[in-house]
Amino acid sequence: MRHLLSTRDLSRDEAIELLDIAEDMADVQLREVKKLPTLRGRTVVNLFFEDSTRTKVSFEAAAKRLSADVISFSAKGSSVSKGESLKDTAQTLAAIGADAVVIRHGSSGAPLVLAQSGWIDAGVLNAGDGTHEHPTQALLDAFTLRRRIHGRASRGRGLDGVTVTIVGDILHSRVARSNVWLLSTLGAQVSLVAPPTLLPVDLAAWPVTVGYDLDAAIDADPDAVMMLRIQLERMQAAFFPNSREYSRAWGLDDERFARLRADSIVMHPGPMNRGLEISSRAADSPQSSVLEQVANGVSVRMAALYLLLSGEKGE
Repeated sequence: MRHLLSTRDLSRDEAIELLDIAEDMADVQLREVKKLPTLRGRTVVNLFFEDSTRTKVSFEAAAKRLSADVISFSAKGSSVSKGESLKDTAQTLAAIGADAVVIRHGSSGAPLVLAQSGWIDAGVLNAGDGTHEHPTQALLDAFTLRRRIHGRASRGRGLDGVTVTIVGDILHSRVARSNVWLLSTLGAQVSLVAPPTLLPVDLAAWPVTVGYDLDAAIDADPDAVMMLRIQLERMQAAFFPNSREYSRAWGLDDERFARLRADSIVMHPGPMNRGLEISSRAADSPQSSVLEQVANGVSVRMAALYLLLSGEKGE
């Protein structure tokens, strides 16, 4: 694997291989010394043009646990804030010998431009680009689902027949896009539930079913419900009347949560708006996988960096 830019590019076998390697990395997290010498001498640059806590810390922990040298670069306070272009930044990274670049950018397609530009000879890993994709988030979501459903028998398996309902701000969500393609590739049946104003205009090519009624979706007994954050920072206009109205119609409140099957999994990519898209009772329940998703993110990102940097050397 040369780059990881989109889950749409992954075949079923490639996705399962990555999840299986993540299982090995998860085993490492249980050791007293949580480190492998695999990427010793390699340099991983975290290039974040957008604010992030979970993703940035997760990638940093993943690279360090593989013994890589990590350089974290934030656009704020750097030459980027003075107008430096992506090309100039990339050439600077090439000059210091970056082997892999983990990039988060506000513009959809920026990681692809970096990967295809020839400005830098490094593996590129998309950590979220605009409203386009966030592949490692989808991979850690799939990893979490697979572990919850199949337990120790997870290795080598997909998510065949698993029903997943993704609820909320689909329009602005790169997490939703990455999950739709990856979960479908792994055999899951994905449905989207949102107000019409928060759905993309044309979903004909998406392997999903679409609904507008969360109560009906819950009555259909999904194996997992993934609540999405309302991304007010990406909204330039009113997409719904107000927060109270949104929460009443499309939030996972205590009453809806109580109607879920006892083994239904409640997911959220974070950060959560408690009381808006999800209640505290749902978020903190044993059915919730929110903290597992964060922990599993390190294992999945270790697997992705391993495949990008060790895989190319055939080690």
